[in-house]
Amino acid sequence: MSKTNKDFWNGPLTGSRIKSEDVKLPEMLIGYFIGPFGALLASGIFTSILQNYFTDVLKLNLTFLTTLQLFSTILIVAANLIVGQLIERTRTMAGKARPWILLSALTLSIASVLMFVVPFEGTAKMVWIAIAYNLFYAVAYPIYNTANSTLIPVSTRNSKQRGALASFTNVAGLAVMGAGSMVFPILVSFALKENQHLWLVAMTAIAIFSALTIFLQFKFTRERVTEEQMSQGAEEEKTVKTASLKEQLSAVTSEKMWWIVMLFYMGFQWSGAMKNGSMTYFCKWVMDNTFFGTADAWGASQSLLSIMGAVPMAVAAVAIVPLCNKFGKRIVCMVGMLLGAVGGVIAIMGNGQIVPVAIGVALKCLGSAPACYMILAMLADVIDHIEYKFGIRTDGLTMSIYSSIMVAATPVCNSIFSAILNASGYDQAADIALGTAAQTAAAQTAISVGYIWVETIAYVICAILIFFFTIEKDLPEEQKAIAARKSNK
Repeated sequence: MSKTNKDFWNGPLTGSRIKSEDVKLPEMLIGYFIGPFGALLASGIFTSILQNYFTDVLKLNLTFLTTLQLFSTILIVAANLIVGQLIERTRTMAGKARPWILLSALTLSIASVLMFVVPFEGTAKMVWIAIAYNLFYAVAYPIYNTANSTLIPVSTRNSKQRGALASFTNVAGLAVMGAGSMVFPILVSFALKENQHLWLVAMTAIAIFSALTIFLQFKFTRERVTEEQMSQGAEEEKTVKTASLKEQLSAVTSEKMWWIVMLFYMGFQWSGAMKNGSMTYFCKWVMDNTFFGTADAWGASQSLLSIMGAVPMAVAAVAIVPLCNKFGKRIVCMVGMLLGAVGGVIAIMGNGQIVPVAIGVALKCLGSAPACYMILAMLADVIDHIEYKFGIRTDGLTMSIYSSIMVAATPVCNSIFSAILNASGYDQAADIALGTAAQTAAAQTAISVGYIWVETIAYVICAILIFFFTIEKDLPEEQKAIAARKSNK
């Protein structure tokens, strides 16, 4: 590498502030909590309320939204796979992921604002939104999210320190979703309303905050493993047979446990995306918001439901690992899904009344906690099981498909929900002050299906699927066999 490149990445602006060989509190707090929180804040807000902004503020045609989000899914999935390969081939003194983090300070902040500028009307408005939507979801977001995910394994070889970094990042993700579903809806319902200029001002402030925190993340992180490989020369490990993409595909598609866990995750993730995308509509047009004194206090209702969902998940985080160690991931996740389905039934029977709906949502989210926290562990079990049977690792392929399922969930489910709203006769010009009386019974039913019914049914199906996930019993012996094969090479 040339001296110019070395100097560039070691300069006062681009050099890392982290000099310690061990991960310490400033790196954990700034690099793995504050940085990801600021970077993902816009995404957390979009997950909760972007669909509502499109339909009720911009008054975009529902057919257009359905088409846009379905088409964008193809670009989003392709972009995630491409960015992963670009990062893998990046070689700099700053690392392979951190340069892309630095680029994201520009791309993510700019892209998060463009959907709120909208300088045109008519067809030109739809073209602008289509471009801006894909610049965020198919360009800026994959660049940051893939780089951010890559940071943890290359940060250090110390597994305990990596675990601490992963915990900080997961907490940041939960905090972002809380801000997007609890705090921002109140701001929208009481201040922003349908004023596009105020939306732009709010998102511009968030974009500036994101740019600053992403830059701080770049400055307060370090890729120790990448530095080690660059200084010593990375040697490819030969303890596991190198497999072609065709061999990996053949291995995973012929293993029923792989299909079970992938279908389980798709049902869990996509039904959750449908719930998130329809939540604002449910709180606006189905909930009886007079509980808070006025029919248009939907932001308060949404915040309450978000809190009722977040608290059980936070509490469950302490108990899930011990329970899974005692009873097994399969049993704990199955019971959790059934408990979530019971919560869904209670919410359905609540018929828009805040108390029973909130109780049902709390139970539903409590039941979802094991799947939320254990899905990566179950995928790791499957990858080991496939290695035992076929002698090859399928980490890259499996995790790429897993990531694609996760990223595609929001646009696919939002497009489906847009089509459902369109078919139900949803009135985009309805007066929120009229509350539940502003929408037809058909529209309210469609919204309830999106928010409660889809996820409730999916949880029952997921419980049945995970019942047949039986690899845990034999996995310890399979792992011993894998270790023995490696030691004999």
